[in-house]
Amino acid sequence: MSVSRRKFTKEFKEAVIRRLELGASIGEVARACEVDANVLHRWRRELRDHGAKAFSGNGKALGEESRMAELERKVGRQAMEIDFLRRCLQHVEEQRKLQALTIRSSSTRTLRKK
Repeated sequence: MSVSRRKFTKEFKEAVIRRLELGASIGEVARACEVDANVLHRWRRELRDHGAKAFSGNGKALGEESRMAELERKVGRQAMEIDFLRRCLQHVEEQRKLQALTIRSSSTRTLRKK
C-alpha cells in the first residue's frame, strides 16, 4: 500500500511562511500545519530566492530553469567523460608505441645474435 505525497497550494505555502515571518516558531507552525520542519525551511528559502516565481507548477522546481540546470549538469558530466576517455585512449596509444618499439628492438637483437 503506497502513500501518495501531499500537495500544497501556492497560497497555503505563502500563508505558512507569513506565519513564520510574524514570529511563530518553525516547530509550532510545523505541528499546526502537519508539515515537517525541513519542508518549511525549504519553502522559506524558495520564497526568499525566487520571490513571486516561487512555488510555480505542481511541485516541480521552477520548470524551465530546473530543466536547464539539469541539462547543464549532464553536459558537464559528458564533457568530463569525454576528457577521461581521450586520456585513456592517449595512454593506450602510447603503450602500443612503446610495446612496438620494444618488440622491434628485441627482434633486431635476436637477428644480430644469429
